[in-house]
Amino acid sequence: MRFADTDPLNRTIFPVDEWALVETEFSPDDMGRTETLFAVGNGYLGLRGNVEEGRDGHVHGTFINGFHETWPIRHAEEAFGFARVGQTIVNAPDAKVIRLYVDDEPLVMTEAETMAYERRLDFRLGVLSRRIEWRTPSGKRVLITSRRMTSFTDRHLGVIDYEVELLDADAAVTISSQILNRQDGRDEYRGGVTESPGAFDPRKAETFTERVLQPRVQRRTEDGRFILGYQTTNSKMAIAVGAQHFVTTDNDVTESGSIGDDLAKQIYKVSARRGVPIRITKLISYHTARKVPARELVDRCDRTLDRGAEIGLADLFAQQRAWLEDFWARSDVEIAGQPELQQAARWNLFQLAQATARTDGGGVAAKGVSGSGYGGHYFWDSEIYVMPFLSYTAPIVARNVLRFRQRMLEPARARALEMNQRGALFPWRTINGLESSAYYAAGTAQYHIDADISYALTQYVAATGDEDFLARGAIDILVETARMWEDLGFWRTNADDVFHIHGVTGPDEYTTVVNDNLYTNVMARANLAAAASAVDNLQVLDPHSHKKLVERLGVTPAEVAGWRRAAAYMHIPFDEKLGVHPQDAAFLEKELWDLEHTPDNRLPLLLHYHPLVIYRFQVLKQADVVLALYLQGDRFTTEEKLADFEYYDPLTTGDSTLSAVVQSIIASEVGYHELALRYFRSALFVDLADLHHNAADGVHVASTGGVWAGLVSGFGGFRDHNGRFTFDPRLPDGWDRLTFRLTIRGSRVRVDLTEGAIRFTLETGGADAALPLEVRGREIVVTGGAPVEVPLDGHGARRVGAPTMQNVRGARRADGTLLTASIPTLSMDLDEDEQASVFD
Repeated sequence: MRFADTDPLNRTIFPVDEWALVETEFSPDDMGRTETLFAVGNGYLGLRGNVEEGRDGHVHGTFINGFHETWPIRHAEEAFGFARVGQTIVNAPDAKVIRLYVDDEPLVMTEAETMAYERRLDFRLGVLSRRIEWRTPSGKRVLITSRRMTSFTDRHLGVIDYEVELLDADAAVTISSQILNRQDGRDEYRGGVTESPGAFDPRKAETFTERVLQPRVQRRTEDGRFILGYQTTNSKMAIAVGAQHFVTTDNDVTESGSIGDDLAKQIYKVSARRGVPIRITKLISYHTARKVPARELVDRCDRTLDRGAEIGLADLFAQQRAWLEDFWARSDVEIAGQPELQQAARWNLFQLAQATARTDGGGVAAKGVSGSGYGGHYFWDSEIYVMPFLSYTAPIVARNVLRFRQRMLEPARARALEMNQRGALFPWRTINGLESSAYYAAGTAQYHIDADISYALTQYVAATGDEDFLARGAIDILVETARMWEDLGFWRTNADDVFHIHGVTGPDEYTTVVNDNLYTNVMARANLAAAASAVDNLQVLDPHSHKKLVERLGVTPAEVAGWRRAAAYMHIPFDEKLGVHPQDAAFLEKELWDLEHTPDNRLPLLLHYHPLVIYRFQVLKQADVVLALYLQGDRFTTEEKLADFEYYDPLTTGDSTLSAVVQSIIASEVGYHELALRYFRSALFVDLADLHHNAADGVHVASTGGVWAGLVSGFGGFRDHNGRFTFDPRLPDGWDRLTFRLTIRGSRVRVDLTEGAIRFTLETGGADAALPLEVRGREIVVTGGAPVEVPLDGHGARRVGAPTMQNVRGARRADGTLLTASIPTLSMDLDEDEQASVFD
């Protein structure tokens, strides 16, 4: 696990500002990370934090949620049912580019002499701003200031405001504003090609070798508007990108423009005088569609640009600020007296807004719209890590994300049939609804995706009371996933009937295709029970919708009873000898991997060991049993949680960024308060400090959602099992106050947590609102009349240190054999040159 025990950021370069991420020095060696950290997005459109001048860069990225190309997956060893169609997000034509020349000398940030530099991503304004003082090779000083945003109020609109001022001399200035279609991020300057061709990392996106975007439309007007339209070669999706330019200056200026298949330019030649600024305002618009031709999307771009021009620059920025004022009123988490942590927390929360706000019926990709990592695919990340934040702060957005899964039901039914199952089986990774995981063992076999989606749906309904969403068709998700589980599992009868699920992979991808994975069984049990309850409730509360459900899906009372019985008799493995829940039926039979003596240069394991080597050991990529303890915590005792955490924590590498937040939450609950804070800090800074060395590929969106959960559910102690909203806080030592908001059943409650008390204040919901809550078994009702304060007698157990291999090594299995620990040593015995000769 990569811990961030001390502040991992260089505060000379990244000073503390609780409402912004600020950079005071440009570093060519760190462009990949900072392009991600300073990206702007709205859930639909994302612009990486590339400099406007647009030559050097790690990846010149512009990404549209769901805009992808397809390609045939070619398996070396074929088998029935393998994924056939790969999907990869497309790097869209880049409208960020504004190239600057002073006396025909180009501003190239990696080569320029900068006298002053500041870049600021403001969390309240929703704007990326930059201020540079450049000393040209001839000694002239030039001030460049810019602002960039993607609109939260109009998801198809972006703004770039670019100003140049000569400080001490006149000069000839040329500004070339462009739309540039790079193929897969590359251009004539070889931008985006920064890595060794042989570098292996399965987390990266596939690279296209042939042309992706086929030109379809070009449109240019004399008032500085350019629009290009394309269609992808294989997926046949269409995209249009447009830019409208405005120039403001008292200098003499001439304008010209040109347009081609892959490049549109608006050029301003200015006889610039000292102290007289030149301001270029560039409105940009992107529209994409699956079945609409590019020419229609061009018309849509026209309308978006017209609307943006009519609103005007000042009001566009004002609308952005107003939207974020509402966002922070719903979503802010305040950590009093911890400015470094506060800044990092707000950066993470802001990334959640940028990844989700205007998905508008689309999914939430693993990297949002900040990069191409994981090919732009949607995973279970959305449902387990992002959806809780949305359900309790932005219910409309949460509903839209669930509607996206609902629209996937038909291909999920087809996939289940292909896999010889009834019901629906959602894809492990996808963009268009088809399974695109080529490695089935750690992909398709993760059937728990069905239960994860159902969990998110039931949590959303409990949090919002939106039973109408179920009645209008979302209940089909519960029904079809329950059918899949009942069909996948099987009964074994001895003295008692027991329901088993075999041949699946849990969240831990270092252990694959196993029998009775605990997480899968626990979540499937909840899925089956939720489906049965939803159908029964619908019959009582809305007989008309129930009748339509029966007509639509043929649900019968006997079928519902079968789901309830399977849930009641689900096998939940437990080892009496070791006193823990085995991760799966065979997990405890393996030898322990000694992580404590594994060198850091062998992490993550997936980059250094063949899967078969890893699969032979008790070692985890990420929390598996421990995640079940969190999501279904009401089904485990406090003693079971402590024993399971102490067993699995020393075996968990944390090679997945999904792990630290879950380990932090359960560490808090069972009393490892120092460890909980260490895990939380690691999640908090995973991108800001690039702790996993892949922040350049985009924001780890699931981890940002986990940061919210770590604060609210970990330290705030919030749980929502079966529609009961409970609190059992665990405030870290040294924290004076933690404040967060939850929107429950239409009412927003502010929670203020201190060492001595927890205080609830209803901020919205009206005078008649009454919100039932529970604090450590004490039932309270929060109304609009007055805050409710509950005294606290401490913050739970306090355990020193962390579980180690000593908690595990030396114990005996049920058959009497000893648990021993080791490390695969052959590759470790070779130096780097010897390894290269072996593997070449």
